Amino acid sequence: MFPAFADKIKQEKDKIAQEKEELQNKSEQLQKEIEKKKAQFKSVWRETPLYADWRKEEFQTVNLTLDAATAHPTLFLSEEGRRVTWQEPCQDLPSCSQRFTSLTCVLGQLRVSSKRYFWEVEVGDAHSWDLGVCRDNVTRNGRVTMSPQNGFWAIRLYEGEYWGLTSPETYITLKEKPCRLGVFLDYEAGDVSFYNMADGSHIFTFSEQAFYGVLRPLFRLQSSDSGSLTIVQVE
Repeated sequence: MFPAFADKIKQEKDKIAQEKEELQNKSEQLQKEIEKKKAQFKSVWRETPLYADWRKEEFQTVNLTLDAATAHPTLFLSEEGRRVTWQEPCQDLPSCSQRFTSLTCVLGQLRVSSKRYFWEVEVGDAHSWDLGVCRDNVTRNGRVTMSPQNGFWAIRLYEGEYWGLTSPETYITLKEKPCRLGVFLDYEAGDVSFYNMADGSHIFTFSEQAFYGVLRPLFRLQSSDSGSLTIVQVE
């Protein structure tokens, strides 16, 4: 009885060892395929609107804060300068040439005139916003249309619909509502791309744009019940 039991134990151990080896081989093969696919992606990443996490490796991730001097008086910034919400009545803020007084916008402190940068924004349940980049010298006062021709490259959520603020605007079809967006700015290539960071899916890209001068991150809330936008802090 005992030798038979010992043989059975040995057979089970051998079976487990064989299964473990097969799983290890499959894991190694899968890793090789992933590395191969990643290498292919790296060679053409500008033309491939996929794999947001891999794309991040080609960009400098930045810890943004908001520039209070640019904030429209209806916008309230959190103490750490990472969250913007709508506040009524309007704040009594000192006037300055940098402040938006027509568009309810605020800019990020980052100033870009070269290289590639990436940041993430938590939009959560906010339902009326614009996100993107703009030239540092865009019109702050008076009537202005947000479009590349006027120095704005942004996407919009309004009344449940997403739009690329081209001229005319481009309707964006999404499978699901993104809660966290990634913004990829490639100054030299003239590209601004937006991704849903929950699943890495591509949302929209402005490509081969004629950038010049300084570009800055742009945030806009449309109304008092828009919700809030929060810049994700990089650890």
